[in-house]
Amino acid sequence: MPRILTLLALCVAPLAAQVITDTSKSPHAKLHPVPVSAVKLEGGFWEARRRVNVERSLPVLLDLLEEHGIVDNFRRLAGKSVPRRGPLYTDSDLYKWMEAAAWANDPKLNAKIDELTGIILAAQEPSGYLNTYYVDDRVKLRFTEMTRSHELYCLGHLLQAAIAYQRTTGNRRLLDGGIKFVDYLIETSGPGKRPLLSGHPELEMALVELYRTTGQRKYLDLAGYLLSGVEQERLKLRESDVKYMFSGKPFTSRTEFEGHAVRAMYAASGAADYYAETGDSAYRSTLDRLWSDLTNRKMYITGGVGSRSSGEAFGEPYELPNFAAYTESCAAIGNLMFNYRMLEITGDEKYADVIERALYNGVNSGVSLDGTLYCYRNPLASNGEKIRNTWYDTTCCPPNIQRLFASLPGYFYSTTPHGVNVHLYDNSVLNWHLEDGTPLKITQTTQYPWEGRVVMKIEPGEAREFTLTLRKPEWSRRTVITVNGKPVESPIKRKWTAGDTVRIDFDMNPQWMSANARIPEDYGKLALQRGPLVYCLEHVDQMKPVADLLVNPANPVTIANSNGFVLHNKGAWRSTESAPLYAPRSAARTTPVDLLFIPYYAWASREPGPMAVWIPEINR
Repeated sequence: MPRILTLLALCVAPLAAQVITDTSKSPHAKLHPVPVSAVKLEGGFWEARRRVNVERSLPVLLDLLEEHGIVDNFRRLAGKSVPRRGPLYTDSDLYKWMEAAAWANDPKLNAKIDELTGIILAAQEPSGYLNTYYVDDRVKLRFTEMTRSHELYCLGHLLQAAIAYQRTTGNRRLLDGGIKFVDYLIETSGPGKRPLLSGHPELEMALVELYRTTGQRKYLDLAGYLLSGVEQERLKLRESDVKYMFSGKPFTSRTEFEGHAVRAMYAASGAADYYAETGDSAYRSTLDRLWSDLTNRKMYITGGVGSRSSGEAFGEPYELPNFAAYTESCAAIGNLMFNYRMLEITGDEKYADVIERALYNGVNSGVSLDGTLYCYRNPLASNGEKIRNTWYDTTCCPPNIQRLFASLPGYFYSTTPHGVNVHLYDNSVLNWHLEDGTPLKITQTTQYPWEGRVVMKIEPGEAREFTLTLRKPEWSRRTVITVNGKPVESPIKRKWTAGDTVRIDFDMNPQWMSANARIPEDYGKLALQRGPLVYCLEHVDQMKPVADLLVNPANPVTIANSNGFVLHNKGAWRSTESAPLYAPRSAARTTPVDLLFIPYYAWASREPGPMAVWIPEINR
């Protein structure tokens, strides 16, 4: 019997390790992860997106990374006579692709990861240093240009790819190479040695995960050193650099989100990971303060963040323009990552609401429906400029979206000593266990997000009392939950037996959303939301120019097709093209017109043309 148990443990161990963030032993995390591979999405909204991700997005992007010399940048260090191509941070783009492929855990993609691992490690120096830009005549510049170098940023993505691959396959060859580089940093850098600066935060998250993977405290301490900002004086950093990088001064001294949006979100994510291990109260109060600043003053209705194109940065409070919105895809992903970590720490489902908003809108808009065209920017209004492209010289967003989609099942559930929390809804099957080891299967049957009904079949391996916590989205004005036909409230604590059925009915009535009056561009305008989806007007669906259309909230919003993809409102049109620039105020002459709305994530999927999320009210 002991031998059988050992063999079973060996079979289960790889599955148990396949988690995005391993908070299973984090002393200050209330929620614990469920493996990516324990949740199978099938026949629903996200399964289709993820299938395209594996079959089209990942293979096409790897071809493009080869075509643009990103893989050759490593080969040249092993003797291939080719010039280095691309910006100084391109190593990270390949690493992110590898992380996405690792979470996909597809045999063909795994073979590519193994091939790339050999190419990458052949370029690693005996010391452990590994970067394709700071070589040859740039060797002397290593760790001297840390406000721009991305050396630690690239290392962070290397570690995340390596950890993902080790967790999904057990292969730690790439991870050993990453550890060798980190150990080199620890030996040569830090207090009393060469100073280190993140420049572009990212390594902090990877170091905490490396600590969780290896148990070696030195990696957590290095993350704390980077977050501490103790080197600001030694590095003689300018205040503008510290603001832009969102690093270089103590994280706990931050009072608001500012500077480069992606860097800020990654820094906050790393700080949340650090708090989950240390419980430092100064970090917790800073994280809470920053989250309040983000969600109350600086986040778009799509979950996008970063309003300024200059510096790809946060603006002032309520500075949320529509046409000029930068809202980089990576920043929306950073928003999701930050909120996921806050969810793990607290167990508060308000963070999952932000995850869902960003996921369905600000992230999902970043890639076309066929999986091969990407948005770097995601504005909330457009005059028709080309927004989707196959390739960007700065290629951070495509593989970032790919790694999120590949790992998405890992965001659906968490466990606690008391039971299971459900964060996201889609047609899916969970095969996992309670924390006491009791096997548990949960089958979700739903047409979410097009319909509000979710039916869950609960099947524990044996009758067991535990608590099932269901997220009730903030957008659902009335949520009805039943167990075996009897009304209940979440969380649901009871003795569950195989065959118990939970039914949830969310209020899917379309809602007209208004913005805070301090956002000048949205004053007198409304946005349309149904369920988790934000909608927009796109020129190809309208009879009149988008700029001249008005919504009428007094008229009903109806579903114009079979599932809710297209919504209809009887609005109005007023011509402004021939109107004078200024004129005495008078009642505007309007003509009734049909308005057709599509989900924001799908805009620019047909032909270029104007688009708007926020539309003026007819009576304004």
